Amino acid sequence: MLRGRRIFLAVSVGVATGVVWTLGVWAFLVEPATLTVRQVTVESATWTGAPLRIGLISDTHVAAPHTDVARIERLVARMNRERPDVIMLMGDYAGGHEPAATRARPEQSEILRGVEAFRGLSAPLGVHGVLGNHDSWYDDAAIAGAMRRAGVRVLENRAERVERPGGAFWIAGLADMESPREGPRVARTLATVGDAAPVIALTHWPDPFVEVPGRVALTLAGHTHCGQVNLPFVGRLVHASRMSERWACGLYDEDGRKLFVTGGVGVSILPVRFRAPPEIVILTLRRPARASIQASRVP
Repeated sequence: MLRGRRIFLAVSVGVATGVVWTLGVWAFLVEPATLTVRQVTVESATWTGAPLRIGLISDTHVAAPHTDVARIERLVARMNRERPDVIMLMGDYAGGHEPAATRARPEQSEILRGVEAFRGLSAPLGVHGVLGNHDSWYDDAAIAGAMRRAGVRVLENRAERVERPGGAFWIAGLADMESPREGPRVARTLATVGDAAPVIALTHWPDPFVEVPGRVALTLAGHTHCGQVNLPFVGRLVHASRMSERWACGLYDEDGRKLFVTGGVGVSILPVRFRAPPEIVILTLRRPARASIQASRVP
């Protein structure tokens, strides 16, 4: 009887060890290197134009584990195959937490080349972006310069009107909450919108959504990594900001105000993702009919 218990205990320990090892390999080596294309449809009562297909890329964290320039180039090619009408870049293109001046030159070069790789993105209504906190910590001027060299329209507390046959709209980009110059100014930025055309707001952090009025058809955000680690029965272990617990991942509707938070591509702090796979998003914004959300893993 005692021998049977010992065998059972040994087998149980072996199985548990194998499961933990397998999950660790998945979380540290496999899942962070995957890419999911999430297809999302959002209906907004304040969207008055024809449906708009938006490509979202966020939190690439170049030079952090799992993300180099070659991966960004593959991501760009994958996004282009989806043929979005417009592409939005949601911040945190730099990996790490230290300023550029403390980094080795090869790492500085890799980060800027990773940002400049966005020049390969193609969308008829252009590529527009905001900065994130890692960009502010690194060197926001250098990151913004690399974005502009790549043909990206960088919006910091500024709105731009986009013309198209299906109806013009505005893109209002907010500054990073840790910008060395100024944080997001929602009311001031929206005050520059010059007509009644619908507005899409871009913010790296979801937190400024508390100030976004119903006039805005959709707010887009990143930053959260969808928690990066999402354990069964426990949930997300880390929340990246004060409001990230409330708006951690996906689509939110608060009294008709719409927010979509993408989990982004890269990693931060730990080189791990678990049940929070790297993603790019194709989001279709349209007038109310019916909504659906689905995801498909890239082979």
